[in-house]
Amino acid sequence: MTDRTEFAAVEAELNARGFTRMVFELDRIESLLDLLGSPQRAYPSIHLTGTNGKTSTARMIDSLLRAHGLHTGRYTSPHLETVRERISLDGEPVSEERFTSVYREIKPLAELIDARSDEPLTYFDMTTALAFATFADAPVDIAVVEVGLGGAEDATNVIQAGVCVITPIGLDHTEWLGDTLQDIALAKAGIIHPGATVIAAAQEEEAAGPILDRCAEVGATLAREGTEFGVLGRAVAVGGQVLTLQGLGGVYDDVFVPLHGAHQAQNAAVALAAVEAFLGAGARRQLDIEAVREGFASTSSPGRLERVRNAPTILLDGAHNPHGMAATVTALQEEFAFSKLVAVVGVLADKDAEGLLELLEPVVDQLVVTRNSSPRAMPTAELVELAGEIFGEERVELAEEMPDAIELAVALAEEDVPGELSGVGVLVTGSVVTVADARRLLKR
Repeated sequence: MTDRTEFAAVEAELNARGFTRMVFELDRIESLLDLLGSPQRAYPSIHLTGTNGKTSTARMIDSLLRAHGLHTGRYTSPHLETVRERISLDGEPVSEERFTSVYREIKPLAELIDARSDEPLTYFDMTTALAFATFADAPVDIAVVEVGLGGAEDATNVIQAGVCVITPIGLDHTEWLGDTLQDIALAKAGIIHPGATVIAAAQEEEAAGPILDRCAEVGATLAREGTEFGVLGRAVAVGGQVLTLQGLGGVYDDVFVPLHGAHQAQNAAVALAAVEAFLGAGARRQLDIEAVREGFASTSSPGRLERVRNAPTILLDGAHNPHGMAATVTALQEEFAFSKLVAVVGVLADKDAEGLLELLEPVVDQLVVTRNSSPRAMPTAELVELAGEIFGEERVELAEEMPDAIELAVALAEEDVPGELSGVGVLVTGSVVTVADARRLLKR
């Protein structure tokens, strides 16, 4: 079998475990890792949770660590195009060959655990074990690990990291984590273990309480945005923004970040503080400013207000809850001067579609409703009806398939626009799956 064929077979085996199957229980992943020799103990880790901004912050942390000469492993989810994106070594997705090789080592042990368990290991359990084993084999100097969902009962919460990061917490995954910010924060604060240093973005008061309580309970040290670190200044620049950041160790100025929005500036401040905490910077010393600038300048975050086409501009943004969409809309208003903007929206059925559409309505001229490739996608008939109530039926169009939706959105954006198209744009949003579907088409 060729590497490509073998990798496809491995992907199929992983998918057969149920791509969206949720089983929150650590016994199985702990047993599997024990049989593997506890690879997650072979290196220190930085562990991230929160509702929005986790992946962007993880990528910034990864880039900053590499700029300081460390070999990194990064584990994030979900992926846009290939499962290999979830497991990165030194900033690059693992090769098909390496992914397949590590999977073949783990598979017989996983089958052993499956045979003696009520529930088989989940897709996420398996990719988590794959990541930890890959990092140990590499080897890496440090792993940057993003929680899949929640925190306390997430499969990644076997690492007991010395540095924990909590990005802004909002209402999402309420069917699993609870329907209040307090409940959700309580679940996410479960990644804080005794003696950890916790880097927390600014939080709503209801979410801040459980974080403070958990830190006190286990003797963790807490650094908070707005108190110990934060964004001192930001200016829009070509392709991103220039920041002045207050870190744990002092002020870092003239920092270019090639990402858009105040929320990405906040993510940058959180990432910087996490790397300072890991590398031992603080009141007595700063990180090297040139290394910090280099690390941020080389950061990327696919699918986060990512520009994939010009004339008209096409942006991809994976905002899938009101908290994330509010940040996207603010960035669109502050950093893009569109004279006309058309949005392509596909949403998962369990998300707050009404909340997303209400936030989009003031900044979007026309809306194209579509369905993404997820089996959990909201039916277009339901989404069109909801969109019509919010936008008015005359501003809403339907295209069942993504290629047709993009083509229609571009045509609508260009309609009745004389001369230059530089002021018109198309935004594809509503779900990471929607963005992944569009990205596969547009990046070919």
